[in-house]
Amino acid sequence: MKKLKNWDNQTWLSSKKYISHFNRFLEKKVKFNKNSKILDVGCGRANIISNLQKKYKFRNKPIGIDIVSNKDVKKNIVFKKIDALKYLEKKKRYDLILIKQTIHFFTDKKLNRLLNLAKKKLNPNGKLLIFSLKTKNNKIPCFKKMEIELQKSLKRDEYLFKIIKKNLKNTRDFYFNFKVVISKKKYLWMIKSRYISCLLRLTEKEVNKGLDEMKLNYKNNIKFVDTLKCILFSK
Repeated sequence: MKKLKNWDNQTWLSSKKYISHFNRFLEKKVKFNKNSKILDVGCGRANIISNLQKKYKFRNKPIGIDIVSNKDVKKNIVFKKIDALKYLEKKKRYDLILIKQTIHFFTDKKLNRLLNLAKKKLNPNGKLLIFSLKTKNNKIPCFKKMEIELQKSLKRDEYLFKIIKKNLKNTRDFYFNFKVVISKKKYLWMIKSRYISCLLRLTEKEVNKGLDEMKLNYKNNIKFVDTLKCILFSK
């Protein structure tokens, strides 16, 4: 499968409003201080941990890892282009390990290994937070073919949630909601840029047909609620 490069590239996921809202959610689950050590698995451009670093001035800069190295990764964090499983074999430990909208890229076996390594790499009272799209009544605007692929992905996520629950035990579930208001023009650009993984499986012809479909079916401004399920595990 092609690598996902544009999920946080000039989208609502990279907006100051989204990042601020998301980090307020994190702050309700994790007690940050200057000594907090953070690892972001699948960090993209590292917008989230960069924002946290600006606020808390951690003595140890947050670490972001990803298999894609974007030229505009934030500079106030430590970025590593590396596979998560290889990185977690290192001796370092963390107070927060963040895995956001990444689990669907792992096979069952590798997801279990990821979880086992993450548990071992948490400090006492450390937290592991896993985020993925809400699987029921998801409001992401789609064209017909995109909707079919998204539902396949969400069905797999449900299966992966079961693996996570079985592995971690004693978890708590939360939901993060963000109200999106975006111009149709901007959203069509995001689709063309394949901002979400379900679009990676579509051909150029299928995407272009979908763009035409959305031009007809949506108003100039698109409004919806982007909802993530959060699974929290505490050491």
